Amino acid sequence: MRISAKGEYAIKAMLDLAMHRGRTLVPIQEIATRQAIPQRYLEQVLLALKRAGLLTSKRGSTGGYHLTKAADEITVGAVLRAVEGTRAAFQANASPDLADLWLEISEAVSKVVDRVTFGELVARARERHSRARPMYHI
Repeated sequence: MRISAKGEYAIKAMLDLAMHRGRTLVPIQEIATRQAIPQRYLEQVLLALKRAGLLTSKRGSTGGYHLTKAADEITVGAVLRAVEGTRAAFQANASPDLADLWLEISEAVSKVVDRVTFGELVARARERHSRARPMYHI
């Protein structure tokens, strides 16, 4: 079971945009560089997110992308469905004996991704970065 590269890139791009929310627009080149995502592929991902109403953009030398809502209002599940479609992110071709198990797993994953917002992910990332900085006492 795994999320596709497209789903992972969408989550990384949305987190990047959420972390840089104070800026009016974030250029695609900056997102691609910071997140190590090929720019051509990122363009496709961002287009899907824009079509889903999660992003807006402006073209040109001063252009870029930004979230249409507050990061606390956008869930990981909404982003995954925007780029992966409505199918479950976790699927398996299992025997009928295991179908109930896979359904239960899929429902559990859906509950988590539909609960976690990008606001929460930003807070987690900032907390992790603040703990990673050494504190020097003189």
